[in-house]
Order: sequence, then structure tokens, then C-alpha cells
Amino acid sequence: MLLSKETVPSFKTYPERVLQFGEGNFLRCFVDWMFNELNKKANFNGSIVVVQPIEMGMVDMLNAQDGLYTLYLRGLQNGKVENYHETINIISRGLNPYTQFNEFIKTAENPDMRFVISNTTEAGIAYRAEDKASDTPPASYPAKLAVWLYHRYKTFNGDATKGIHIIPCELIDKNAYYLKKHILQLSADWKFEDGFIAWINSACTFSNTLVDRIVPGYPRERITEIIAELGYEDKQVVEGEPFHLWVIEAGEELEKELPFPSIGLNVLYVKDVTPYKVRKVRILNGVHTALVPVAYLYGIDTVRESMEDAVVGKFIKDALFEEIIPTLDLPIQELQAFAAAVLERFSNPFIKHLLMSISLNSWAKFETRVLPSLLEFIKRKGSVPKHLSFSLAATIAFYKGKRGEESIAIKDDADILELLKNAWSKYNGTDASIKEVVSTVLSYEKNWKFNLNEVVGLNEAVTKHLINIQKSGMKEAIKTV
Repeated sequence: MLLSKETVPSFKTYPERVLQFGEGNFLRCFVDWMFNELNKKANFNGSIVVVQPIEMGMVDMLNAQDGLYTLYLRGLQNGKVENYHETINIISRGLNPYTQFNEFIKTAENPDMRFVISNTTEAGIAYRAEDKASDTPPASYPAKLAVWLYHRYKTFNGDATKGIHIIPCELIDKNAYYLKKHILQLSADWKFEDGFIAWINSACTFSNTLVDRIVPGYPRERITEIIAELGYEDKQVVEGEPFHLWVIEAGEELEKELPFPSIGLNVLYVKDVTPYKVRKVRILNGVHTALVPVAYLYGIDTVRESMEDAVVGKFIKDALFEEIIPTLDLPIQELQAFAAAVLERFSNPFIKHLLMSISLNSWAKFETRVLPSLLEFIKRKGSVPKHLSFSLAATIAFYKGKRGEESIAIKDDADILELLKNAWSKYNGTDASIKEVVSTVLSYEKNWKFNLNEVVGLNEAVTKHLINIQKSGMKEAIKTV
């Protein structure tokens, strides 16, 4: 038996108030869950129409289950294990605009429509000059939304009260800014009238956002157990961690309409999302990147095991609290609370997060996630941070491609792999050759944007760490920091 409204006694229908581009695991585990909470706790009285952004997708599977699916939240929260599930009853229907274009565009005629949500991947918010307003549908997400907004504008004769709050969740910087920019560019290309442009600028809002929740997705390994527990089949089960954070660049008007904070959800309405993005990149992503080569060469394979190891766990915490947090400008209490939550998330017993999966493109990640903290620490403290510089040395050692006698399946851009291969080919066991390896890596301006050998003390610190790693092994070398 398949999950459907017949299997859910509490099933309800609500007015369609939200248009959502994207039917994937993240939106269903994050945004859709939050709107479901609004219905339960704040009388939002609304449902979501899901639009499939590409031709091949999963709306048919959603429709087969009457828009219903089971959400499992599993992990640690405030030191306690949390493991529960619920049926999410927020999606009214799914539409494929490639086969249901008329139904898709007709949703713009609904006077109750008020919000547009999206997660069309990082590549989704892009301008395509070849898109036409007459396409049914245009290929890109901005073009689909531009056509939809224009139809709404025409339907209601430019009524300002029929404007839309547009809240993209794509993981790019200034996601709403670029979405609006592309819509206005397309509107100019298509020669839409000035009144429509004015309506977009005055009646609609575009909110930059930051989203954060680990969503492993469909729990394939547990699905037999889950079906037995539920008593029916659910092909759209999604699994995530309890932690969630949604930072939305918007004012009081949007918060009044979507009062997520008032029902206890970790949603922040702010004037500028940038400090929170920097916090996430430097703390969560930065610690991940700094951790990988150290823990993996130590002999550990997963993030959780790294946290549980006394030595590596201490290295992580010291790097975070002593060297990363002091380089950030948000209130210290906020930073420490976020950092504590991150470490708790890393210890999630239900998620097997492999270090090797995080290691992909480590050099680009180090440049964006760790290097800013390292350089800012030097700027503020006048010394080279020992943990972050040790991680840099460990990354160089990692790219030698060996963990003991075991080969490491390194995945990175071809030029990076060639650089490290050539650098290590000159190593002959001497300290001088180690220094040459370090100098070669730090001078690679294509990755670093400038020559890191010019940073006072950095070459010396990294060389010293790498000599220790090479001569003593990671388990002994880590003791020096």
C-alpha cells in the first residue's frame, strides 16, 4: 500500500499560497517542513504548489502520494538524541511545466498566491539569452519565473497588492539579487512594458538567504525497516538532521506574514545576510576542510569518528575556538553557540559523513573556507595560527597520495593534481626538499590569488609542520600543536 490521503486520517487541504520551484530532498526537508509547522502552530492556512524546474523530475511520484511524504529528523540536539518522524501535509500538487505549461501559468491567476520559493541548484539562477517569452516553458528558472510574474501582472492589471515575496534558497552568494537581475534583463530582452518593471520593483520583494541543514535524503539503506515501521510504502521519504538555520534578508513585513521565529524555528530576519554566510563558511565549512587531511592521515575515515577521538577532536576544537572564531565579527556569544551546534552536528550518530567525500577539490575549498581565517588571524594577532597552518601542511601531505601503504583516491582539478605531483617528485627526504615542496604549493597564484610565500612566517610554519608529518607520521606530528 502506497502512502496517500487515505492512509493519513489527519489529511487536510489548504489554499494554495506558495509556488515552489524544486521538488528535491532539501526543500522538502527544510522549507516545506517549516511551512508545515506554520500550518500546525500559526494558522498559516496555506499549501505549496511544487513546480518541477527541469524536464525530468519527481512530481509524478509526489502526485501519486497526494503530495504527502514522511520526514525523519535524526541526530543530536542540545546534547540529546533526537529521532522522530512525521507525515508532511503541505504540498497540494506537483506540476511539470514541460507537459503542463497551461496549468503552471494558471497558478499566477490565483489571488491567494503570495510566495515563491526555489532551490534549482547553484546553476539554476543563470541568464540564458536564448530564452523567449513565447517558449512553453523557457529553459531557465529565471525565465520561467519572469513569464509567470508577467502573467500575474497582466491578470491583475498591475495591482500592487498582488505582488509576490520571492525567497530563493540556491547556494550562491546574493541569490535573490542575481535572480532579480536576470528577470529584469529578460524583461528588457522581451520588451515587457515599463509598468511591469515598476511592479517588480515596488510590489515584489526579493530576499537573499542562507540555508543550513544536512539532508542525507532518501534513506535507501533503511527503507525496508522504515516501511515496516510505517505500515505502508513511501517512495518520497526524506531524512535530515534536527539542526536548521534559515537567514532571510527581509524586514518586518515578511516576518509578520511568515512568523517562523514565533513558533520556535531557527529563522533569522536580518538586514544583511553576509555576516551569517561568512560565519557558516568559516566555521562549518572551514572546520570540515581543515579537518579532512589531519584526521584521514591520522587513520580516521568519518567526521563523527574524528569528533570522538581524543586527540583529533581536541585539534578540531582548538582550531575552531582559538583560531577561527577570533577572526569573525559577530557577537562572541552567537559565534560560540553556532560553533557548539556545529560540533554537535559533526557528532551525529545517524550520519556517516566520509572524510573522503569532503576532500573533493580541497585546494579550492581551503582558499575560500580556511585561508581567510588564517590570514585574518595573522592580521589581528601578528602570528601564524598553528592549527590552521598545520592543516595546510597536512593537506600538502594528503596530496602526496599515500596513507601509510594505502593509496589515496584524490579528486581535484587536473592542474592541481599536476602541481602536487611535480612538487612531490622533487622530495628526496631532506628538510630542504620539503621546503621546496611547500614553496611550490604556496606560490601557486591561480589557486591562492597571490603568492602565499609573501605572508610573513607562513612558509616557515608550514615547512616545520610538514617535516614533522613526513618524519614522524601524523599521530606524532599532531602532538606538536
